[in-house]
Amino acid sequence: MKKKILYFLLLSTVLWACKKNELAPFAAVDNVYLHYLDKDRNQDTTTISYSFAYNPSLGQDTVWVPIIVTGNKVSRSRQFVLSVVDSLTTAVKDLHYEPLKPSYTLPADSTTFKIPVVIKNNDQALAEKSVTLGFRAVAGGDFSADLPLSLRTKKIIFSSRLEQPGWWIYWQSQLGNYGRTKHQLFLIATGNADLVDQSKPDAYLEIPRSLYHIDNFRVFLKDPGAWIAKNPGKGYVLVKKTDGSNEYEFYNEDSPGRRFIMRFFAQVNGYFFIDENGNQIVI
Repeated sequence: MKKKILYFLLLSTVLWACKKNELAPFAAVDNVYLHYLDKDRNQDTTTISYSFAYNPSLGQDTVWVPIIVTGNKVSRSRQFVLSVVDSLTTAVKDLHYEPLKPSYTLPADSTTFKIPVVIKNNDQALAEKSVTLGFRAVAGGDFSADLPLSLRTKKIIFSSRLEQPGWWIYWQSQLGNYGRTKHQLFLIATGNADLVDQSKPDAYLEIPRSLYHIDNFRVFLKDPGAWIAKNPGKGYVLVKKTDGSNEYEFYNEDSPGRRFIMRFFAQVNGYFFIDENGNQIVI
């Protein structure tokens, strides 16, 4: 009888201990990380590259940052924090990007969200250099920051800089030597056209289209005022400078910091766009 009572007490102790453990589940603070995926759906930690060069009329653009929560949905909204990382950033606040908010709100019953990061195209220097903006999900609000830095950090490198396209060498007899200012004006005049790469099979089929774009560019260079009159919706203006130089500035009203200079040359009694080296742009 005493043995049965002893066994009963031991069994009761074990069952009570198990029940007590069930009433005290493990609790952890959720985390947020940046949910960039590569083509294989793996976490992508590479830098984002962006250029305003192909949309020079844009004064700013929005890069959407996807975030994801390492936890379950909850029935209330939650706050999380995204912060600029100074050591990864050369961009200047307000000049190159809009300041991030002190915190962001994840809607109730959600584990994913997208944050708008606004980058700007008003700095003339972006035509010659790139700047970087680094940001990171950090501890704050309802979330911790226990995940590796590589999962919580991203960097955008952006400019309005152009590089010589592969097709340029095939049309150099028509366009002349490559220049970034010339290329930028070509894109404006032709609506971001690419000319045919004549090394491609059946390239001859695209030659008439390419010649059409080159001719339109040639007309534009001679009389940008007429081009503006035919394309009022594009937002470009040609304004005479007030410094007594007899020069004009061609620019988009949405991006006034990016201006192209037209200079008068008495020898030929005409105006010419000036490239990044101070030379006339002619084709």
